Amino acid sequence: MANLRNTNASVSTTTIDKNEFDQKTENIYESISVVAKRAIQINSEIKKELLEKLEEFATYSDNLEEVFENKEQIEVSKFYEKLPKPHALAVEEWLNDKIYFRNTEREK
Repeated sequence: MANLRNTNASVSTTTIDKNEFDQKTENIYESISVVAKRAIQINSEIKKELLEKLEEFATYSDNLEEVFENKEQIEVSKFYEKLPKPHALAVEEWLNDKIYFRNTEREK
């Protein structure tokens, strides 16, 4: 997920032309389904990456009352909070033809 920093996905609400969005499938519901599945994949990739980075800063102690504030951990968390949402990234990929999909029902 190194391309998160170089994305043009919007963090705010943007309007997308329906005709452009469903052009590849000719079915708005199928297009939404493909994008939704990709958004789930992106979300799990981001979550995995975040957990790996936060694990580097984890401190294990026997005392549960001890709370350590780690500046690096806070900065990592802030970076991921500012990223565009997974659905916005998936829509950008869809509109830029970066998602491969196929309909096995049509192939039969």
